[in-house]
Amino acid sequence: MVRYHDVYFDQPDELLTKSDRELRLRTIVGDRGSKHVLTFKDATVDPETGSKPEHETVIEDRDAAESIIVRLGYRPRIAFTKDCENYTFTMAGRQMIATVVMVPEIDGVFLELETQVSGQDELPHALADLRDALADLGVGDDQLTTELYTTAVADSRRRR
Repeated sequence: MVRYHDVYFDQPDELLTKSDRELRLRTIVGDRGSKHVLTFKDATVDPETGSKPEHETVIEDRDAAESIIVRLGYRPRIAFTKDCENYTFTMAGRQMIATVVMVPEIDGVFLELETQVSGQDELPHALADLRDALADLGVGDDQLTTELYTTAVADSRRRR
């Protein structure tokens, strides 16, 4: 089990949020220590699944990365913690990552399923393979959601 400490950033006018993009600084803490990852998520490419292209890089100095982000005009928008268990497997010739997620601030246990694509033309095939994998895992269409953790956590905090 690993713990993700996520901070999402946006400009004061919420331009990223309004354009369906995300900028996240994550610290992952597990048995092997910790690492920091900077992620930019582009706008949704498949509304049915909420799939977004991600661009990530490991950051050596989290504080320096956050300082750069803030000096560029971004501000923390929301921060929260997730407990995750990651599983890697191959199906339909694709490397997939299944992540079982628990967010202490929201009810439920979630399953994320991801794979990499080399280009936009591969996306429909990759999404079909992911849907097949979910079906093989017993996950039905009625159990799927495109709600973001950021939205669910914000809604939970507003209700309190």
